[in-house]
Amino acid sequence: MATAAQSKQEGFAAFIKELVVLVLIVFLIRTFGFGLYQVPTGSMENKILVGERFFADKFSYIFTDPKANDIISFNAPNYIYSKNPLKYLWQKYVWGPQNWTKRVIATPGQKVKGTVEDGKPVVYVDGKKLDELYMNKYPLIHVYLDDPGKIRKKAKKDAENYVSQGRLRVSVMDQYIEQQERQSARWKSYDPTKPYDKQPFYDISPNRIVKDAQGNPEFLDPGTPLERNRWRDEAQHDGKNHWNGTDEFYVELGPDQYWVMGDNRQASQDSRFLGPIKRDLIHGKIIFRIWSNDSNEAWWIFDLIKHPINFWKQMRWGRFFKRVT
Repeated sequence: MATAAQSKQEGFAAFIKELVVLVLIVFLIRTFGFGLYQVPTGSMENKILVGERFFADKFSYIFTDPKANDIISFNAPNYIYSKNPLKYLWQKYVWGPQNWTKRVIATPGQKVKGTVEDGKPVVYVDGKKLDELYMNKYPLIHVYLDDPGKIRKKAKKDAENYVSQGRLRVSVMDQYIEQQERQSARWKSYDPTKPYDKQPFYDISPNRIVKDAQGNPEFLDPGTPLERNRWRDEAQHDGKNHWNGTDEFYVELGPDQYWVMGDNRQASQDSRFLGPIKRDLIHGKIIFRIWSNDSNEAWWIFDLIKHPINFWKQMRWGRFFKRVT
């Protein structure tokens, strides 16, 4: 007859086995079945807003390939993986690169061309001009993520510390502070026909709007060609293929290459900067929006703890439980 101590040990061992099996099942489902995603940038506005959580189908892409117009999730193409096999597997399937989300514009074997016609950027695939109704039609307004006074105060304090440590010259302090201020701002979709407190996408506080030298709000108009120096990437050439971070490019896709772009062309770092995306980086198709919260916080529970009342005011209830196409 087993003693009480033996029974406890056997019970604990059984619990551990069940826990391991459960974790393995969850891992397999998460890796090869379905995924939950948060998109941290506004590159897919207005289909996808910052602070929204999505359900993605991974299972289908095991048997079929992504198609044109699919909104896909893929591993950041500029991520550098470890050469250690075990660490590589950990990075690829457990914890590694960020998940990026873009729309498939062209698929393997196709020819994709970007050009500017009548002052507007357009895309051709196999010689046919795309009618991109999904593109963001709203202008973007430049908004600080926090109180600009706090941002400048912190940037100034950091600059002074760097100067005292010999890591920054006094002559470039002002440029450093300005750079930090601009890095603390984001471009957000904005409906100019509505007041700030009635915006359909984001809560825009007037005192957080970035102003130009004349004191006017900074805007980007939709449908205008992307400026060359936005992310300062170098031009890339591969035979006939070329891209340089603007809306002018030409690429003949290889057998495992995809051309992907954000719906919010003025604020998307996509194939115009990165070139074609390889098939093995793509792991899911975004199909369903679960919820929507106007927050930049990566972990919603932290936002709820820090702002228990405002957290619920930030909910975009009308965008809950909607299919994404």
